[in-house]
Amino acid sequence: MTATVQRIEDLVGAAGSHLVATVNPEFVMRARKDSEFARVLESAALCLPDGTGVVWAARRQGCELREPVAGVDLVQPLAAMCARRGFRLFLLGAAPGVAAELAATLRDANLGLEVAAHAGSPDPSDDVESVHRIHDHRAQVLLVAYGAPTQELWFDRLKDRLGVSVAVGVGGSFDYLTGRVPRPPAWMRRAGLEWLGRLALQPWRIRRMAVLPMYALKVLRSGK
Repeated sequence: MTATVQRIEDLVGAAGSHLVATVNPEFVMRARKDSEFARVLESAALCLPDGTGVVWAARRQGCELREPVAGVDLVQPLAAMCARRGFRLFLLGAAPGVAAELAATLRDANLGLEVAAHAGSPDPSDDVESVHRIHDHRAQVLLVAYGAPTQELWFDRLKDRLGVSVAVGVGGSFDYLTGRVPRPPAWMRRAGLEWLGRLALQPWRIRRMAVLPMYALKVLRSGK
């Protein structure tokens, strides 16, 4: 996490507009059949291992990853860094009112943090308003909570119009951080069982997690 926040801090000072993707096994399997999503992930400035499944796969490929860096765990350290450095933060996505509530919480927890929020939507008909609000705030760091692959494709489509230095796709993080969706207990997260806890709390996830056995099989076949 420390290295991730430092890398994002460095990217804010670099030229251009940079994507940070929080990659989980579902991303990997989706990218195998979705060439556009694969292209966007390949173009990202930073891909984070969101979950133990990606850390495990990376280690089998000879990459020494220390630990997962989940999007939901990144939001608060990132807000603290923005407050410390004077970077302007923007929260985009989730249901109306959710991002604004989280923005207020982050503002209270981080003295001097300049943060704004907008629900928006990934539909092109909402692009003008979303871009206007981001520009109006003069945002440098943007958190996009539209879910994958929508949030990554949305950024890729608009990256030259947004004016932000870094955009991070954070999926359902706003809902977890505002308590609208319960998160599995810390012991499950430490044990690498957060996926199981989420499945117990949200049984509809079984359809999304159906790719996990195939993911594991492909990792075992391709690992060193």
